[in-house]
Amino acid sequence: MSDIKKVVLAYSGGLDTSVIVKWLQETYRCEVVTFTADIGQGEEVEPARAKAAALGVKEIYVDDLREEYVRDYVF
Repeated sequence: MSDIKKVVLAYSGGLDTSVIVKWLQETYRCEVVTFTADIGQGEEVEPARAKAAALGVKEIYVDDLREEYVRDYVF
């Protein structure tokens, strides 16, 4: 169908991004890499990581961007 081999998805762990992971995997037969930015959501980050792993994602990135978020966007 396509030459797409790998897709990076901004992933929250919610229903919409979890559905799109499977859709990308099935429709494009590509590897999905997830990226989650921790901007202070607390306990939501680790469940998002676990959900991505349960969906078969092999590369899961979670970056702590709290300091940058506050410095660059809050103040």
